[in-house]
Amino acid sequence: QVQLVESGGGLVHTGGSLTLSCVASGNINAIVAMGWYRQAPGKQRELVARVTRGGSTDYAESVKGRFAISRGDVKNTVYLQMNSLKPEDTAVYYCHAHASYAYGPSEHWGQGTQVTVPP
Repeated sequence: QVQLVESGGGLVHTGGSLTLSCVASGNINAIVAMGWYRQAPGKQRELVARVTRGGSTDYAESVKGRFAISRGDVKNTVYLQMNSLKPEDTAVYYCHAHASYAYGPSEHWGQGTQVTVPP
């Protein structure tokens, strides 16, 4: 199994920046991709950005050009640099890992970290 711990959330004014961090532990060699999802009140959880083991990245259209996902020097860390933040970025941000085991794939989630951008 994989455990994920996020940090770095907080309150920031419009136009500000935050960096989220996620550290994975456990069976990290099984991780195929890591990423960030977010869920705003009353809305479904949505993909923000992800990076594969091979280095490929995907971004939600709403964050392209403002957010950047990156991996740390060790393969069990991932960061989300968020710039030019807007009120609509307010949400709980969850670290996610897609892992592949001999018995099949599995999804893992962190506990979430709140990002608030007041109007």
